[in-house]
Amino acid sequence: MEDQDVVVCVGLLFLQQQLQSSRRRRRRRRMWVHDILRARVQYGEFRLVQEMRLDGTMFQAYFRLSVEQFDSLLSMVGPLITMQRTNYRLPIPPDQRLYICLRFLATGDSYRTIANSFRVGVRTVANIVNQVTRAIWDALVDKYMPTPTTEDWRSIAEGFRSRWDFPNCVGSIDGKHVVIKSPDNSGSLFYNHKGSYSVVLMAVVDYRYCFRVVDVGSYGRTSDGGVLANSTFGKNLQMGKLGLPPDDLLPGAEHLGPQPFAFVGDEAFPLRRNLLRPFPGHQSGSHRVFNYRLSHARLVVENTFGILTSQWRLYRGVIEISPSNVDACIKATCVLHNFIRRTTSEDTALPTAAEKDAPGLQRVSRVGSNNATREAIRVRETFMSYFTNEGAVNFQPAV
Repeated sequence: MEDQDVVVCVGLLFLQQQLQSSRRRRRRRRMWVHDILRARVQYGEFRLVQEMRLDGTMFQAYFRLSVEQFDSLLSMVGPLITMQRTNYRLPIPPDQRLYICLRFLATGDSYRTIANSFRVGVRTVANIVNQVTRAIWDALVDKYMPTPTTEDWRSIAEGFRSRWDFPNCVGSIDGKHVVIKSPDNSGSLFYNHKGSYSVVLMAVVDYRYCFRVVDVGSYGRTSDGGVLANSTFGKNLQMGKLGLPPDDLLPGAEHLGPQPFAFVGDEAFPLRRNLLRPFPGHQSGSHRVFNYRLSHARLVVENTFGILTSQWRLYRGVIEISPSNVDACIKATCVLHNFIRRTTSEDTALPTAAEKDAPGLQRVSRVGSNNATREAIRVRETFMSYFTNEGAVNFQPAV
């Protein structure tokens, strides 16, 4: 019995030694970083980036930010994306991580294309995009897309009145399908009526083409109803928790009484007291005037989406990453859009018709039921009367 125990112990010891030897051999064969990737600073795209920093125009065309804007963004995002140094390998510096992420957003190229260009691993690119897009949102949202206060809404309304001739308007709202690759094991959750897979981006835009509210992540299949009602913004609008200013008089029309501050949207949105939509179908007379004035103010959000897709060509095709990472990329591009506009002295050129019709950003046909209340109908009728009388402008169609 004792001899058998000795044999068993010797056998276990031998197996343990063999296992340790095998592990050592595997460790010797394994490389932390491929030899080609080690030379990324000398031969990869990082060397080109350093040369482009000497040419501001080329740098901005490549990363969509000027050198000054990039350095400012890095100062805010850098602490959030700096990785800890270990004894095994050097981490990729925060400026290089930001370059990789911005290039992915600016081109929409595959992870493998970006990886080969910058001489890093494909998984490294995926991790960087995942981390940096979230860091951009966290670092910028409080300053460049804060939750609007009552005074903010009032300021936006004044801007729409003076620039777009629509008083008491606190924003232009629209929704888009962001086309994505069919997620694994998702069934029909992301499948929309247009025959593609998507997540829904709903946004409120001010008179300066800046995003004030974005809601991202609704399933593509919910586009036929309920997108607005299920969103945080829609719930707060329904319950009166957005902090909108109290009703105010329309300029030069005191006899109409105080009117609510409202958002303007297209026919996809329901008619509410604080959400105006056009009269349906082909109209004439006063109805046509109201539709024209509302469309004039609502074009702000269409132009904003066009600017977004022209800057970040991620939206020009199908986004082939996971839905959670798509949400992070969308939010990052929206807050970067505001960052660029508020740190640029010149106005961005308005998008062309082709840029507005980006294949990866499709129109939402309907976001809620249109069971309008009498109060909502009365508000729209009051604005229609105002636009055909006291608030008429010389560029609107004749009654």
